[in-house]
Amino acid sequence: MIKDYIQTNEARMLEELFSLIRIPSISSEHEHKADMLKCAERWRELLLAAGADKAEVMPSEGNPMVYAEKIVNPEAQTVLVYGHYDVMPVEPIELWKSDPFEPEVRDGHIFARGADDDKGQSFIQAKAFEYLVKNNLLTHNVKFILEGEEEIGSPSLEAFCKTHSELLKADIILVSDTSMLSADLPSLTTGLRGLSYWQVEVTGPNRDLHSGHFGGAVMNPINALCKMIAQITDESGKITVPGFYDKVEDLSPEERAMIAQIPFDEEKYKQSIGITDVFGETGYSTIERNSCRPAFDCCGIWGGYTGEGAKTVIPSKAYAKISTRLVPHQNSEEIGALVAAHLQCIAPKGVTVKVDYLHGGEGYVCPISHPAYRAAEKGFEQAFGKRPLPVRRGGSIPIIATFEQVLGVKTILMGFGLESNAIHSPNENFPLHMLRKGIEAVVGFHLAL
Repeated sequence: MIKDYIQTNEARMLEELFSLIRIPSISSEHEHKADMLKCAERWRELLLAAGADKAEVMPSEGNPMVYAEKIVNPEAQTVLVYGHYDVMPVEPIELWKSDPFEPEVRDGHIFARGADDDKGQSFIQAKAFEYLVKNNLLTHNVKFILEGEEEIGSPSLEAFCKTHSELLKADIILVSDTSMLSADLPSLTTGLRGLSYWQVEVTGPNRDLHSGHFGGAVMNPINALCKMIAQITDESGKITVPGFYDKVEDLSPEERAMIAQIPFDEEKYKQSIGITDVFGETGYSTIERNSCRPAFDCCGIWGGYTGEGAKTVIPSKAYAKISTRLVPHQNSEEIGALVAAHLQCIAPKGVTVKVDYLHGGEGYVCPISHPAYRAAEKGFEQAFGKRPLPVRRGGSIPIIATFEQVLGVKTILMGFGLESNAIHSPNENFPLHMLRKGIEAVVGFHLAL
């Protein structure tokens, strides 16, 4: 029984997971370049130990890829498991209650960067695979592809997939990098939003100016940037960029009715994140807004003097990082060009604007009638004792749409994260009971496939 196997081997499993977490594989920071290779090598070792026939670290245009496979029957169907070993930066470090790269178990949770996203969730796949191999239960082929650039938009993975399309050939792709509605309400992700992301630079005077000598006579770049960002959404929460909604499909009455059946307590939602009210596009529920409708957000803004005390200065430059979440049929590069052009158009006189498109990806939808989706349902039922709800999620995994375009197969998103896991934030964590149930559910998927 899988429960007995987990209980017997849990101490070893946790130490293996911790060995991955201890490697600070932050893909966005150049000083961690060596850590990317170190983490890839560790994954290779663990997949071989789990029962892969072969596992190797392969070069890409960026960080290395980890590929592994177990071929039990060339005529059988093949599952390709995808995950990523890179993690987000840990700042603000002072808000962590423990070292983000020294995993600590507190109150039944593993606290560390990557505990959930995505080392913990990818580890679930590896341990389910291990159980099936060790107990001679695997009747189809399994391949693994783990990348080290998901958190920066997977810039190298599409080219890698095109170059190695035969190696990655599969009938279905399986991913654990999403979340559930709650620990007591299992759900399967059937759709993801796309993404476009920019950095904006606004330049005014040729140097920082004394705000007394020049205040009121020149356009302040920070003021200009704030006005520009504020104009992107109107009071009803709608994005004002011309052409932005041209390819956005309206939700059908049937889909809206399905979404309305999802249990959701708006008061608890507000309390959980410490806000007094929600905000979003008029005419849509909170769940619809954060999963099936586009969104615009400023992710960071800076410029001028931000040190201790006062400095009366009009800065020469101001900067912002902004993103949009997109829905299926919106093209990330098209939206990238539309938003960049609009920012140039609404820039006030007295400043110049530079917009750099950093990365993006497309949305994705999986039909709930797919046989592999049904197998995932059975896996969840066995582990959680109830049938999972199909839900769209608001996050983005750009490579999922690319997999469909390049490899020609659908992806099943068996995610086990929870909102309280605080991914991308200080004190990221993963409950031990979700680790166990995740392994059970993935085993059930393979047995039902």
